[in-house]
Amino acid sequence: GFTTLSEALGSAQKLVEILNEYLTAMADVIIMDYDGYVDKYEGDAIMAFWGAPVDDPGHAWKACHAALDNQTRLAELQQRFIEKGLPGGLAVRIGLNTGIAVAGMMGSMKKLNYTIIGDPVNLASRLEGANKQYGTKVMISDATRIAAGDRIVSRPLDLIRVKGKTEPTAVFELMAKGGQATQQQIELAGVFEQALGAYRNCDFAT
Repeated sequence: GFTTLSEALGSAQKLVEILNEYLTAMADVIIMDYDGYVDKYEGDAIMAFWGAPVDDPGHAWKACHAALDNQTRLAELQQRFIEKGLPGGLAVRIGLNTGIAVAGMMGSMKKLNYTIIGDPVNLASRLEGANKQYGTKVMISDATRIAAGDRIVSRPLDLIRVKGKTEPTAVFELMAKGGQATQQQIELAGVFEQALGAYRNCDFAT
């Protein structure tokens, strides 16, 4: 909702002030706490990745924990943003995917950026947007869920076929760090998985 955000504030100076505070808080978590690399800012969006330029065996769980901490940090900032003129504060969606991508200097001969490119990157971007339809804040792919292992708690959401892909992708909601889920979250994940299984078996009464 970047356009709506801009209109609500009415002033470019106010917008930049809020964005800088928000982006600083989010990037600090990604870089300082979890060794991520911030690739670029696009308006109010952040593109980041793990595992390059330095190999990191913990890339998947670190990305997941950073996403959860980003949401926590944002919740702490909401009152400040409301006081600065944003009636509902900021809502942030995150998409995470794990896979092999090409990392390196890319661009024109006169202007290069260190970045990553590849199908896994595109899928992560699609998952960010797909949160909207599911009412979730952090959506991860099955590849990320498997790579993160017991360092995270998640619940299955669906099989989706994103734009540009022919094969469906299993997607999950990232709920908590491993060992830190509330009893309610654990029960929700279990009950939802059972319900999803019944639905897929056409057992609609259950």
